[in-house]
Amino acid sequence: MTTAAPMPRLDAIRAAKPLAGRRVLIIVENLPLPFDRRVWHECRTLTAAGAEVSVICPTGKGYEAAYECLDGVHIHRHPLPTDASGALGYLVEYGAALFHEMRLALKVARLRGFDTLQACNPPDLIFLVALPFKLFGKRFIFDHHDINPELYEAKFGRRGAFWKLLGMFERLTFRSADVVISTNQSYREIALTRGGMRPEDVFVVRSGPDLNRLVVSKPDPAWRKGRRHMVGYVGVMGEQEGIDLLLDAARILVKERGRDVQFVLVGDGPALPGLKAQAAEMGLAEHVSFLGRAPDAQLFSVLSSADVCVNPDRVNPMNDKSTMNKILEYMAFSKPIVQFEVTEGRHSAGEASLYARPNDTADMADKIALLLDDPRRSAEMGALGRHRVETELSWDHQVDTLIAAYQRVAAK
Repeated sequence: MTTAAPMPRLDAIRAAKPLAGRRVLIIVENLPLPFDRRVWHECRTLTAAGAEVSVICPTGKGYEAAYECLDGVHIHRHPLPTDASGALGYLVEYGAALFHEMRLALKVARLRGFDTLQACNPPDLIFLVALPFKLFGKRFIFDHHDINPELYEAKFGRRGAFWKLLGMFERLTFRSADVVISTNQSYREIALTRGGMRPEDVFVVRSGPDLNRLVVSKPDPAWRKGRRHMVGYVGVMGEQEGIDLLLDAARILVKERGRDVQFVLVGDGPALPGLKAQAAEMGLAEHVSFLGRAPDAQLFSVLSSADVCVNPDRVNPMNDKSTMNKILEYMAFSKPIVQFEVTEGRHSAGEASLYARPNDTADMADKIALLLDDPRRSAEMGALGRHRVETELSWDHQVDTLIAAYQRVAAK
């Protein structure tokens, strides 16, 4: 049985109720709640602090109800077209999202009211919903999850008119915001420079894991399929996540070096069918398990069972400046990590990770093999990662900063 992790900061605000009487509306476009763990942590923290919280988000698999109240959070969901591709697809998706967000924001204003609207990107268009309400004295917080100009460049490999348009939307979002919540120091710098925000209006709230949700279990040998070693991955199966680079590192380990390794990949996304085909073409179908989106119990079992966990995100401006939630989850499960050298990846993991040369699959294979062959070092690295999460990075360490951001916006 896993011992409950103490959450003294959350307990303190639950007792003090520093946001009593505040009414908050949070808008998320790309993920349903409570599946979006960062936003769900924020919602529950604000509720514990005494605020009444409403959320607008899309529906998703397992989250089809148009309305439900969970843990005191009022969740309003709307349909959204499937993943966009091309300019017309994005126009349809964003147009539909803005329509439903404005419709539901008016509904929340009528039913319960709100004094603060928090927008969680992507995209950087939700300021259009916030602006009319600002005319009536509502405050606007921008929760900066992704740097969209860099995300576009990473996804499509080019700049151009649409890239410039994304930069304009980002500037307008920052200009509209009363307070910005940044996920890390790199994003804070963007808010201060590109966004022109004042330092006192930008707060770093990292996407720390809730250690009481992540249940460490006994390793399950079934995931290994009889092989000596197991490498785990958790995350989105998209074009920019570098899973193709991981498959090439797997090919080097298995086909060129004859290593007895099973790779277990958890996650879904638009690139999943192509990645399965690529693995088969490489002769890796029996060495790579694609589980798709898995329930928490299965996900936690995979992470508990892996010898090493990997983050193959390509090195580009987007990934260099972004904090990947998977890294913190690996650390919470005391797993040694291999990733490419990126600024925020190193800031998060520190000595809990080895760092391969940028986008060098042979070097990634070398680093994985090094850890598989040295269980003692792997255990030491895993323990360092878990300690860092417990003492610095878990969600409880983000609570005070989130409350401070809301107190700041209320005082403006």
